[in-house]
Amino acid sequence: MKRDAFALYFACRDPRTPWYAKAVAACVVAYVFSPIDPIPDFIPVLGLLDELVVVPLGVALVLRMVSAQVLTESRERADRSQERPVSRVAAGFIVAVWLAVVAGAGYVVYRSLWD
Repeated sequence: MKRDAFALYFACRDPRTPWYAKAVAACVVAYVFSPIDPIPDFIPVLGLLDELVVVPLGVALVLRMVSAQVLTESRERADRSQERPVSRVAAGFIVAVWLAVVAGAGYVVYRSLWD
């Protein structure tokens, strides 16, 4: 799965890839290569569900949108490449979402206790 996600990283940068496939591929690649897990693995069921369902479905969707020639070249490039992308933007977004969830939960608790 990581190899296909890495191939999507290269397919996303290929000019022959349609814009809509690039958009979906960018989301999948950012999700996979984010240094922070969007749904922590210690959360029962949901923690592993993202890696077992969401990521494979996203990869499969993009693989259907990208031409076979671009995929073949991207997979070959992924096999040869030593670089591994890290999505700091996705990590920042995930941190912002979790902070918003915590702040919202804190607000709800505050309002329910002191109103």
